[in-house]
Amino acid sequence: MSTEMTGVVGIICLFVFLAMRMHIGVALALIGFGGISYIIDLDVGLNLLGMVPWEEGSSYTLSVIPLFILMGQFAFSSGISQDIYKAVHNWMGHLRGGLAMATIVACSGFAAVCGSSLATGATMAKVAIPEMEKYGYNLSLSTGCVAAGGTLGILIPPSIGFIIYGILTEESIGKLFMAGIIPGLLLASLFILAIYIQCFFRPEIGPKAEPTTWKVKFKSLYSTWTMLSLFVLVMGGIYFGVFTPTEAAGIGAFGSFVIAVARRKLSVATFIESLLATGNMTAMIFLIIIGANIFSNFLALTGIPFMLADSIVALALPRMVILMMIIFVFILLGCVMDCYAIMILMVPILFPIIKAMNFNPLWFGVIMVIVLEVGLITPPVGLNVFVIKGAVPNVPLTTIFKGVWPFLIAAVVCITILILFPEIVMFLPSKM
Repeated sequence: MSTEMTGVVGIICLFVFLAMRMHIGVALALIGFGGISYIIDLDVGLNLLGMVPWEEGSSYTLSVIPLFILMGQFAFSSGISQDIYKAVHNWMGHLRGGLAMATIVACSGFAAVCGSSLATGATMAKVAIPEMEKYGYNLSLSTGCVAAGGTLGILIPPSIGFIIYGILTEESIGKLFMAGIIPGLLLASLFILAIYIQCFFRPEIGPKAEPTTWKVKFKSLYSTWTMLSLFVLVMGGIYFGVFTPTEAAGIGAFGSFVIAVARRKLSVATFIESLLATGNMTAMIFLIIIGANIFSNFLALTGIPFMLADSIVALALPRMVILMMIIFVFILLGCVMDCYAIMILMVPILFPIIKAMNFNPLWFGVIMVIVLEVGLITPPVGLNVFVIKGAVPNVPLTTIFKGVWPFLIAAVVCITILILFPEIVMFLPSKM
């Protein structure tokens, strides 16, 4: 069997293993090991199987992942999500649909210190949905806005998605972080606009809350300044080149820890819980990265990514048509797979095509992350929707999916704007 056919069989077996619910990291490593052993010999496969975990596990660059996850865990322990929501609630709650808008803003704020869409959605669901229920908000609107707002966790830096993409493509993680800031704010603004339009035509779905005094508004901001200052320090340090993303992650984790201790929110039990949660998520991500590295070596041996790139270029299709095809594939996969798994599985295959078509890798990274966000709330398997379902088990899945459709439209509008005006993505990175 030729090396190319071996690669095709390997990819087919990979999807079969995933359909059997094998862990993505194990499936990638197993296929990669088997393929390399078949093409070269068993000794090379065994050497790679021993070498890659050691190299990835001891990588200084990859240490940015557990540090930013730990920063988010300490931020959660310090109660910052409740403080952000309370502050925005005081400023926007008196508007029609204001609590739903406040939820989007609070999700954006928490995403700025969390980096995980699922964690953002789960955290804000506990905070925001009971408050909106108290004021008689429509369940589709309240659950839909939390599910959509949670997806901002993978876009607004620091983002684990950008870190993984940067590692896979050898792009600057710092520039990816900067590239995600303006699109993240744009998408949050479009989500708020979607809420406003819904409540304009159907005022009953988002009743107004009681207005608060200016004194209460400004007082509520006091409890959020520490974490917001930490975000500015971390992102500002990266932007101005004061420290690397890895150093920024260390500063962020330590700063988040100090804030949690200073606010007397970090007991011994929550400290241990934060470390265990960080360890669990880090182990899951590292296993996927190790498997992806072994699988990428196998794909490189088969030459399939480069053959695919050459074949698509030879079709002489317009660049935007090819981009739409790639986006469509990501959306389909996003309906049934975890976003990190999709990224690690597809980027090694598609990145040569992106470079061959002269798309900017930073710009494509942002587009890809937003498309993966769409997958997080797209039926039939929108993971963020299931997270919200777990937080409010009394609400049917159909109700939540009904509520996310306006936000899916907003996300499509955002992707369209960024495709038409790529300068929006590239403005901040170009100034670094």
